[in-house]
Amino acid sequence: MNKEHTASFPAPSHWIDGRAVRGSGPPIDVVNPADETVVATFREGTAEDLDLAVGAALAAWDGWAATPVRHRTAVMRRLAEGLDKRREELATAITQEMGAPIGFSRQAQAGFPVASVLAAVATAERFEWTSEVGNSLVVREPIGVVGAITPWNFPLQQLVTKVVPAMLAGNTVVLKPSELAPLSARVFAETAAEAGLPDGVFNVVQGTGPVVGEALARHPKVDMVSFTGSTRAGRAVSVAASGTVKRVALELGGKAAHIILPEADLDTVVPRGLAFAWANAGQACGAYVRMLVPEGLQQEVVDRLRAAAQEYVVGDPADEATRIGPLASETRRRCVDDYIRRGIADGATLVAGGPGRPQGLDSGAYARPTIFSDVDPRSVIAQEEIFGPVLVVIPYTDDDHAVELANGTVYGLNGAVSGDQEHALAIARRLRVGQVDVNGGQHNFQAPFGGYKQSGNGREMGRAGLEEFLETKAITR
Repeated sequence: MNKEHTASFPAPSHWIDGRAVRGSGPPIDVVNPADETVVATFREGTAEDLDLAVGAALAAWDGWAATPVRHRTAVMRRLAEGLDKRREELATAITQEMGAPIGFSRQAQAGFPVASVLAAVATAERFEWTSEVGNSLVVREPIGVVGAITPWNFPLQQLVTKVVPAMLAGNTVVLKPSELAPLSARVFAETAAEAGLPDGVFNVVQGTGPVVGEALARHPKVDMVSFTGSTRAGRAVSVAASGTVKRVALELGGKAAHIILPEADLDTVVPRGLAFAWANAGQACGAYVRMLVPEGLQQEVVDRLRAAAQEYVVGDPADEATRIGPLASETRRRCVDDYIRRGIADGATLVAGGPGRPQGLDSGAYARPTIFSDVDPRSVIAQEEIFGPVLVVIPYTDDDHAVELANGTVYGLNGAVSGDQEHALAIARRLRVGQVDVNGGQHNFQAPFGGYKQSGNGREMGRAGLEEFLETKAITR
């Protein structure tokens, strides 16, 4: 580990009613996946800890819900400023807890959340909180206490995407971050308190999904649960929440297809497609992990991919030159390795990478960034979410075939199309996904994000993301 980027972090204890609470559950270590050192240790949350957090959120709700929107947005603007000031600390923490390369952590892991907060503030400032519909006054009101369950792959960004719109809407929150990457939640809580957020509006209970996550979803005084994670875990959250008929918002798995049209500029779109597939070591639900190419261009695309892959340095995530760090845990490395071996066994052509660790990296959760071509669209590696740096290339015959292949999984989170603008837009309209990138369009923090099919329900970000956390009341006169 590069000593220049090591840091000492406070124990990521629970945060309840405006203060750190150590908790009484069994200890859980936060392990650096690059070198298997323990970064921090925390106590897992118990039922008592969760009750305290929900109680604090419930007690704070009346006052926060009645706080004028202009005051809520002012607190969130100060929060964004505070997070920006702590960007290097946050980037270093996230790199150490889940392995993202430090450059990527600065830009995306710690940088994007600041932009997300400011975008949510702008949405709230423009939002129509009341409207006239005939002889009725339609009022948008906060739901109540929101339970938020966030993943480890983008720990701060996913936290911000849920928690900030929920609080801007007037709700109070109890968060359960991933036990693999809990450090940024503590920094967020401290920064929010410094920004003037009242005690009890934001609370954190650390722990695992089966213990704390399920209890949060079941809790009778939690009015809504917003979850991001695997489709399997999302089903469990839905079941747990059903007993109290609370609102459930799910942002789940993905298997995004990137359709390269015949007229696309391969010099541009092939390396860009690989970058989107391998960003964050492929640990992104929206990664473009299926590259659909005209069958007559497959070999040319493969040759370009093989050349582009040479530019990716795998190694110590604290090294500025590293583009791909370790996976988030040894468990994840073994899972990704199993998928790579399955792809070979099922007859896909190995273009780059393969099973096992990269040369010279005999320890740590490192996987070899891998590309397959001639992939059967019905095969396991073409259908299941691998969540690692594995790109599959699938040939198609015409537009209809490309759309059929793109829509041919249980997922529908997002996708991409590259080619002539009008042609690409026509194809984008036919995809059964919640968001489509056409020709590398710049990321829009105001645009809604969420899935079709087994990629979940509801939307995050933008107006739709704010509305997820609001009730609608009609007052007829």
